[in-house]
Amino acid sequence: MDQDLPLTGLVVIDMCQFLSGPYASLRLQDLGARVIKIERPDGGDLSRRLYLTDTEIGGDSTNFHAINRSKESLALDLKNPDDLVALRKLLTQADVVLQNFRPGVIERLGLDYEAVKSINPRIVYASITGYGTEGPWVMRPGQDLLAQARSGLMWLNGDHDQGPVPFGLAVADMLAGSAACQGILASLVRRGITGQGAHVETSLMEALVDFQFEVLTAYLNDGQRMPKRSEFRSAHAYLSAPYGVYPTADGYLAIAMTPITKLADLFGLEALAPYKDKPKTWFSDRDAIKRIIAGHVATQSTDHWLSILEPADIWCAKVLTWDELMESEGFKILDMLQTVTREDNVSITTTRAPLRINGKRPRTSRAAPLIGEQSAKIRAEFGL
Repeated sequence: MDQDLPLTGLVVIDMCQFLSGPYASLRLQDLGARVIKIERPDGGDLSRRLYLTDTEIGGDSTNFHAINRSKESLALDLKNPDDLVALRKLLTQADVVLQNFRPGVIERLGLDYEAVKSINPRIVYASITGYGTEGPWVMRPGQDLLAQARSGLMWLNGDHDQGPVPFGLAVADMLAGSAACQGILASLVRRGITGQGAHVETSLMEALVDFQFEVLTAYLNDGQRMPKRSEFRSAHAYLSAPYGVYPTADGYLAIAMTPITKLADLFGLEALAPYKDKPKTWFSDRDAIKRIIAGHVATQSTDHWLSILEPADIWCAKVLTWDELMESEGFKILDMLQTVTREDNVSITTTRAPLRINGKRPRTSRAAPLIGEQSAKIRAEFGL
């Protein structure tokens, strides 16, 4: 780990499982923090067995490796009084702690914010839940797909006649982790000024509501009218034609905000003449316009259309597969991949931090830990 990173020297205790909390601590680790992951001795973090594919590396899922690289593992049984004593002693020496237990569990363990604050007033404590700490959803499972379902988010994806369409990623987990990380970093700055810690709280639902801030603001100030998704090649419920993704003769082409007048001239499309210089129709008649564009775009290759549209400064892009992304110079120049390893011959290629500090992208070298791999070392170092 680069010792010039901004969080070097900070100790983070991660009591979380699955994705949201570990994603927040992953970003803190990328920024230089030392992350000690608290795991059950009998099986560890449940995401060790959350398989995205049938590939297993060193006995764990690729998912676990992706989100826990370069962390340390301390195996503790939180039902064991001696292990709870050890954890509390560790927390007195920590800078940050994260937890995403079901509401009520952390209080029963005696590890809630007030309890930890009483032994470490400088602690920055982050809690992530599914739906907050009050209301009828509190005890519902805080799971990504279910949070997406309750948030209204699914009605922004897909075409009008498809019904609700979920994101193909765990966006609630990742966004909640990002929000928690932002709150932690802000609280660390405040602690540097006042010497006082803080309790940062967020939830999957709050993160997804914030994710929709732009469209929800339109909805709330427009008579609470639900947006109508395009019936054809929909890409944004509130944006007019040509915004969308179109099949070409050999792939797909994304076209963003573009005046239909300019596009009609570049395409030489007489069928678009009724819509030229009539911006209101670009929304009211967007399905008809998109069908005209789609029929034309499908006749030639993606590269053909790019050769016409890009020189004219039309906002467009080829839709890349992951294979094409990996081979592209635009991706390679970002240097976003790294290989992390472990002494038991585990080696995994994964991503790197999405930010650079003083021109350098943080890089780590160790793969995710075995359950309790650093237990003896941590116990000795912190006197547990």
